[in-house]
Amino acid sequence: MARLIVDLAAGRTPSHPVLSVPGWWRRPPGALPASAQSILITGAGGTLGRAFVEACDSRGLACVALTRRDLDISDPEAVRAVVARCKPWAIVNAAGYVRVDEAEREPVACRRANAVGPSVLAMVCRQRGIQLVTFSSDLVFDGATHRPYVESDPVAPLNIYGRTKAEAERRVLALAPGALVIRTSAFFGPSDRANFVTRLLETLSAGGTFRAASDAIVSPTYVPDLVDRALDLLIDGASGVWHLANAGALSWMAFARMAAAAAGFDPDAIEPGPSPAPARRPPFSALGSERGAALPPLEDCLSRYVRDRSRIGDAA
Repeated sequence: MARLIVDLAAGRTPSHPVLSVPGWWRRPPGALPASAQSILITGAGGTLGRAFVEACDSRGLACVALTRRDLDISDPEAVRAVVARCKPWAIVNAAGYVRVDEAEREPVACRRANAVGPSVLAMVCRQRGIQLVTFSSDLVFDGATHRPYVESDPVAPLNIYGRTKAEAERRVLALAPGALVIRTSAFFGPSDRANFVTRLLETLSAGGTFRAASDAIVSPTYVPDLVDRALDLLIDGASGVWHLANAGALSWMAFARMAAAAAGFDPDAIEPGPSPAPARRPPFSALGSERGAALPPLEDCLSRYVRDRSRIGDAA
């Protein structure tokens, strides 16, 4: 197995010679030497972090997975110590404050996790010559446009969460111009019980009705697709801001109806509703790209979600 969970207290770490053979990351699991240099994944206990660990395992990429308890990314000395010990060739920052509405009441905590932490990682990565991937959001935009946003569009966030993400983008790229900043939107995955699609299908399975916002257009993103493309970009040495989302722009209600139909439920069980409060959401925040093709269409990823979710249930 490629994954390496480091026991920081015990000081156990892998060895790390640089691998430079083209295509080494696509070798089957177990094909890499035990000394393969690792990717450090922060926030490994969350949805995105777990998906990166799984993807590294399947690709044969060595990784060191650290949860928020293992490492406070806003603490420069802690970050320097971990990096000195693990000697990664890249850091994937999957940590962050994700509760958009609660951020309105907890702006300091949100900014510490979403802006200060990534800035610390960028500073250390620049000092050590390490590649960095960190994640931003469609909520950096205000929704005034009626076409999918591309990477060069100016940001104008409406809420605390979006402001912290926009600040992180500026600070990270100023500190580490070679960093990769990925904006994404409304992600969902088969192993996360808290995401929109899973909550929807569990509600419908119990015979309930589900309310979804009809006044906000987004580009939902399937986590396995997001992680796979992000790793490709990291390995290829991509930098700057990139938009990664599945192809499609639709309201949360339309997305819910599509997901219900994909899972064999009656789409009419979905009721329209307003966007959540108190944080203001942009009425339109669909993501396009001027740098690369979109991820696969939503119909494709929803069918894979239903299949993958069923497999996880069977294995449980």
